[in-house]
Amino acid sequence: MKKAERIQAYVESLGTGSQHDPCYLGYFICFNEQKYYEAHDVLEQLWLKSTEPTDQFFKGLIQLAGAFVHLQKQHRRPEHLTDGRRIAPAWRLFKLARANLEPFSPRFLDLDVRSIVELCSRHILEIEGAEFQRNPWKPGAAPKLDLESTHVIEQACATAKES
Repeated sequence: MKKAERIQAYVESLGTGSQHDPCYLGYFICFNEQKYYEAHDVLEQLWLKSTEPTDQFFKGLIQLAGAFVHLQKQHRRPEHLTDGRRIAPAWRLFKLARANLEPFSPRFLDLDVRSIVELCSRHILEIEGAEFQRNPWKPGAAPKLDLESTHVIEQACATAKES
């Protein structure tokens, strides 16, 4: 099965019990399961069909997922030749995501955009503060995006076991 077919099958499995496009919902499901690459892929299907101004909003969310792809890969293989150098690309994507999402603050499409912009800003500052030497992402404390109550839930479990 090709990538587009897999994504379509996944999106169809989500049903239509919401006012939002299943690709939009799928993004949040994948993101919260720490499947950042898949979140990017699912939302990309909607972004490719979107027009102004939602295309900029979706692009920002895709960049957010991309930033976490970089941090997740760097966390898994910090000594790897390529994956070990993913903190700076993540930082750049957080900056792009923030710039693309800020115009939609405080809320857009039932999402507390302000919280996501703040999430980007915190990660930018953490990366800069560590002089690009420490990854701020940890699996047990990964952020979750909550569309239902429209805010970012950050798991503040300092003692959470890493997977």
